[in-house]
Amino acid sequence: MVFAIAAVSAVVFIAALIVFLVFPAPRRHRDRKLMNGRAIAHRGLHDAANGIPENSLPAFKRAAEAGLMIENDIHLTKDANVIVFHDDSFDRMCGVSGKPEEMTLSEIKQLRLLNTDETVPTLGECLEAVGGKVPLLIEYKVSGGNSAKLCEAAERILKDYSGDYVIQSFYPGVLSWYRKNRPERMRGQLSTVILNGGIALFLLGTLVSNVATRPDFVSYDIKFAGNFFRRLSRLLGAFQAGWTFRSEKELRKKGKHFRAFIFENMAPETVEKYIKERF
Repeated sequence: MVFAIAAVSAVVFIAALIVFLVFPAPRRHRDRKLMNGRAIAHRGLHDAANGIPENSLPAFKRAAEAGLMIENDIHLTKDANVIVFHDDSFDRMCGVSGKPEEMTLSEIKQLRLLNTDETVPTLGECLEAVGGKVPLLIEYKVSGGNSAKLCEAAERILKDYSGDYVIQSFYPGVLSWYRKNRPERMRGQLSTVILNGGIALFLLGTLVSNVATRPDFVSYDIKFAGNFFRRLSRLLGAFQAGWTFRSEKELRKKGKHFRAFIFENMAPETVEKYIKERF
């Protein structure tokens, strides 16, 4: 009997601890309305086959003209400029080796995206291209523990921007910085399931870092929509976006788990038709 009581008590304690760790921000941020029932163009409305690379100014302008919220990614350069670029190196998009954090802006501006005439844009150039027409979902890409420097540099640019934006990152340090320094800004925790990358990456998929960051929303990899921790965070009230939808089949199968839909390589009309049916 004593053993059974102890076992039950242990289970209850562990369950309560998990809930405490995974719990999102208790507030319902006013900027949920920017994302709720929204099609979000992943890295802009890009079309490589027609010379419009991802995270390029034409991709952002095209998405803005279509009235789509835009997801983009930012890095900090060697000389503390903020560029819009996804990968950790320039190999795939520019055909040269090197990391954004290891190169100056002038060096990066010599590169071209996917053999087009397009250069890697700065955050300021992206904001000017969008012009506040649509909201932005800005992902912060951290390298070498530079989360605070990236946040500070980005906010120096964003503080004068009149358009709407929310921020997200895989890195809890970014969310912690915003929680402390810009608590009014809506912040989101990016997450996926990584089983072979060590304990830190495994914990990323469990959302237990929420205890330190208390995110306003969660952006979760749709490949793992059935994950227990994703389901738990939603049960606890987290607003959730799903990434990345690439077909109507995926929307129909997994869209029900989310309230915002980050998509690419499919017609925006397909996503908006699905949203209209859902909402």
